[in-house]
Amino acid sequence: MHIPILIEPIAGNGYRSRGGEQFALSAEGPTREDVLAKLREQLQARLRGGSEVVSLEVSAEPHPLAKFAGMFKDDPLFGSWQKSIAKYRRDADADPDYL
Repeated sequence: MHIPILIEPIAGNGYRSRGGEQFALSAEGPTREDVLAKLREQLQARLRGGSEVVSLEVSAEPHPLAKFAGMFKDDPLFGSWQKSIAKYRRDADADPDYL
């Protein structure tokens, strides 16, 4: 997975990096092209000031329960179990006093 990161120089303090809503750019205009051009100019102004956009590669460990996903796919009772779950949900949704 790659996450866009903004790295900016800070006067006398080194650098600051931000992920998420790192750009904090906004523009309004009558057309899609107009707002994209305005955002491009805002970002280019930041880049001229020494900022840079980089991609940070992040590898996550698989979820600990992922190894159990699909473990009942070949179980002959799985289909009837799913039907029973669906019936229970329909009954519970239809009658607020079902439980």
